[in-house]
Amino acid sequence: MSEQKKIYLVDDEADLRKALNRLLSAEGFSVIEFGSAVEFLAAVPANGSGCVLMDIAMPGVDGLEAQRQLVVRGCTLPIVFLTAQGGIPESVRAVKAGAVDFLAKPVKRDDLLRAIATAFDQVQMHQDEASQREHLLELVEKLTPREREVFGQVISGRRNKVIADRLGVTEQTIKVHRGRVMEKLEVETLADLVRLANLLDIAPAP
Repeated sequence: MSEQKKIYLVDDEADLRKALNRLLSAEGFSVIEFGSAVEFLAAVPANGSGCVLMDIAMPGVDGLEAQRQLVVRGCTLPIVFLTAQGGIPESVRAVKAGAVDFLAKPVKRDDLLRAIATAFDQVQMHQDEASQREHLLELVEKLTPREREVFGQVISGRRNKVIADRLGVTEQTIKVHRGRVMEKLEVETLADLVRLANLLDIAPAP
């Protein structure tokens, strides 16, 4: 592969880290090892790329607490948990908090690689969403102040006549502004316009 995909391997068992590092490196991944969650949390950047392969039961900060701290930081690195001790309650907590998978040790090679592939699919999805959001924000910046005002009124569900009365202009003027908003934001329907606003957290006009 032209660019190695990064995996943060967090486990207090040195022999297991060595074995997993060998396996994953042979598959073309770039592996960074940590012997504890504390070391990992101190080193990983909040906006880091890659995926995390982490044990649940570790001395001090365990895997679930490390996951919680990453969420608090706003870190979106996908996590695949490995454990010899975790049961159903732990797996449910981990997945609810955003974990990609929860695999029991000793993990099978195919199961591990499948979970990691899912994690990197999630990374790509987040990147695509971020790129789309950035593009949409650029489109919104092209709206004039009046068009933004009309935009807020339209996504509130008000009809053109009502918007015209509220803004003190003619209904035809609102139709023109509405058409320009749709054109500039590259949407064709009201539903598309509302979805765009939701994606960008733009609130309807009160």
